[in-house]
Amino acid sequence: MFNIKELRDYYKNIQTMLQKGTKAPYFEGKDENGNLVKLSDFAGKKLVLYFYPKDSTPGCTAEACDLRDNYERFLALGYNVLGVSRDSAASHQRFIAKYNLPFHLIADTDLTILKAYEAWGEKKMYGKVTEGTLRTTYVIDEEGVIIDAIGKVDTKNHTAQIL
Repeated sequence: MFNIKELRDYYKNIQTMLQKGTKAPYFEGKDENGNLVKLSDFAGKKLVLYFYPKDSTPGCTAEACDLRDNYERFLALGYNVLGVSRDSAASHQRFIAKYNLPFHLIADTDLTILKAYEAWGEKKMYGKVTEGTLRTTYVIDEEGVIIDAIGKVDTKNHTAQIL
């Protein structure tokens, strides 16, 4: 039997996510080269939109490299891949160069896209509650509808989760 405090803590720690079947929120942001990237750029195309905490950290590198290693598979199936984090464009440029990433990364330094996609919020790290990026991936169809939402990302095998 749960007591009220345990239930409140349980529900507080559940990651909220946008739901499958809903329209993906409009976004626009600058990529690593300062080019404007918008959701409407992907109209008529499928998009893997993934949110990650920080360039060049172990988990984020594993995730990006898994997507890189399977990038041709994504393209063959008609998917575009786009990453979003709060890192700067300069940080994204270094990350892309160091790991030879073939897709663009948006620098969401003001958290607009992260918050619109419910990929920013409270999380527990080492027993401490902090605010930060919630590692999340959305698969968006050609009509701009979310067809998959992944909140428990396996960084080393993320492609398998998506496809």
